[in-house]
Amino acid sequence: MACGTCLESCPNEAIVEGDIYKIDTDKCEDCGTCVEECPTGAIIEE
Repeated sequence: MACGTCLESCPNEAIVEGDIYKIDTDKCEDCGTCVEECPTGAIIEE
């Protein structure tokens, strides 16, 4: 499921849209917003 919730919720615009969503590690500040907002739990913090 690629609903785009993470894309819309990221305060740093670190989610890159494509065939799949990817996290731009140069922009990501590990705030966890995408993890909290994902309705399916598809994003996991490492």
